Amino acid sequence: MDAQKTSLQRLVRARGGYHAFVPAPLPPKLAYGDDLVLGLSRADAALGELAGLGRHLPNPHLLIAPYVRREAVLSSRIEGTTTSLAELLLDEVAEGATGRDPHDVQEVRNYVTALGYGVTRLKTLPLSLRLVRELHARLMKGVRGEHATPGEFRRSQNWIGRPGSTLETAVYVPPPPEELMETLGAWERFLHERNTVPDLIQCGLMHEQFEAIHPFLDGNGRVGRLLIALFLMERGRLSQPLLYISAYIEEHRREYYDLLQAVRTDGDWTGWLRFFLAGVEAISKEAVQQAGKLMSLREQWRERLAGSRNAVRLVDALLVNPYMSVARAQRALSVSNPTARQAVTRLQKLGMLTEITGRAWGRLYLARPILRIIEKAEGKRAQRGDKETP
Repeated sequence: MDAQKTSLQRLVRARGGYHAFVPAPLPPKLAYGDDLVLGLSRADAALGELAGLGRHLPNPHLLIAPYVRREAVLSSRIEGTTTSLAELLLDEVAEGATGRDPHDVQEVRNYVTALGYGVTRLKTLPLSLRLVRELHARLMKGVRGEHATPGEFRRSQNWIGRPGSTLETAVYVPPPPEELMETLGAWERFLHERNTVPDLIQCGLMHEQFEAIHPFLDGNGRVGRLLIALFLMERGRLSQPLLYISAYIEEHRREYYDLLQAVRTDGDWTGWLRFFLAGVEAISKEAVQQAGKLMSLREQWRERLAGSRNAVRLVDALLVNPYMSVARAQRALSVSNPTARQAVTRLQKLGMLTEITGRAWGRLYLARPILRIIEKAEGKRAQRGDKETP
């Protein structure tokens, strides 16, 4: 294998005769100019406010559950899956009877499962290659791409490019299989470093390098975005997985890919880090604002429902998923069917729930004000229906 060396990376000729990129071990030498320092300061402040919110919420699960699903939808959409947040939430309540492509829905559900698994697993296992494999196994279970060896690093070459592209015409070719474990080992060692670079800078570097290595045949982008929230939790910057940057990436998708590529072609770490820090700042502020709106709405509804204990309890279930059926209300409240129906009817009469099926049996209801708040940041691309350009 021939290698052309630069101070930033290696362009190697692999055994098949094609050229591939091998990133240099992290961290790179960074120039902390005024713009990068300001971006880091603003992102740190916004993340700190979000962390404080997570510590003081009466029930963080009420925010985590819907936002994990929003992140799952947006992260999967970046990879071409078209399920919307409303469709995912409805599918959970309607138990698959929505007519949505089951493969799309399962891919998004797997993301929710993988993130929940990662949060729990951090209690016994640090971020590591082992945990990365475990996340990937859950992400790819039973979906399109399951052929791509879930939970195993690739043993063949992959590449990034437009549909129909080859190794010769690809936009980017990550490290060849014979170089993979060495680059992953260096990435893991950097992941375990402490007090060498600021946490958010390390998080941004970690994410870019993972995407550059592209260690799996499929699912690399989703695993890379999962790692952002898990990294910040492991470092104690967040007590709950409340930062979901996929909304920002989805909104600035072309810039995201261009800046990742600029690191590989030009060594432009500063441009990528400015983008990453701006995303952390924007999403942290948005999460704080939307949490305030949800908690304000919760208190208003609870006050209006005072005296109806079951109806009050149902409000929290709606914050987790704004779609409701009598059967779901019965399970959430652990009451009889008539009692659950009475609670649902109470919410409907006050305009908090709207019946959306128009039928006499198997009715489904929606708390539209809640859905509007939690899906607000699905982004302009979701509204336009744009799809991924590799």
